[in-house]
Amino acid sequence: MAKAEVKLLGTWSSPFVLRIKWALKMKGVEYDFIEEDLQNKSPLLLKYNPVHKKVPVLVHEGKPIAESLVILEYMDETWKENPILPEDPYQRAMARFWSKFGEEKCLPSIWRVFISQGENTEEALVSASENLKILEGELKGKKFFNGETLGFADISLGWIVNMVILLEEIMELKMIDDQRYPSLSAWMKNFSNFPGIRDSFPPQERMLTKYRILREALLATRGTN
Repeated sequence: MAKAEVKLLGTWSSPFVLRIKWALKMKGVEYDFIEEDLQNKSPLLLKYNPVHKKVPVLVHEGKPIAESLVILEYMDETWKENPILPEDPYQRAMARFWSKFGEEKCLPSIWRVFISQGENTEEALVSASENLKILEGELKGKKFFNGETLGFADISLGWIVNMVILLEEIMELKMIDDQRYPSLSAWMKNFSNFPGIRDSFPPQERMLTKYRILREALLATRGTN
């Protein structure tokens, strides 16, 4: 496949863009990465994603696809090598279910921890922990969400690895440990060490700098309201 046939519009730090990078790597698809500045959105991004004006956008043979979970499904139907969705209809449904759970429940609750302080942090941690316990139960006895094979749900939930490490470092707390979350902790290690994943995470120091600044700005903004 010619490299120019596939383009990915994104930012270096976006967990949603990272999902697509992981899947492209797993499937062996070559692509051109176009870095976007979301404070100054390019005409290309506005053209290819006029509805949400967000990244990622995958452009395949001139046709744009937006929204990371939609892109993942498109990729699996387009490039059959190394499928990320299970063949079994029930397992496919479960992969979509856990991906949606991560998107609608886990991510907002962990983000609330990140943008909280003082007593609000403890309250936010309770909510986040409840969601993490649900994931812990689903992963019990399994290496990945679909068993022994890394797939759609793992890629969708892979942001947990990076976000939790950053949150723990910046806020000086422990959110996921081997004692309370043995299965989830093992999954994080298995996911991080999977070929094509381990070398794809953004530079940690650069991420820490970005998220420290972001947290301070968000807290300052909330403090003025």
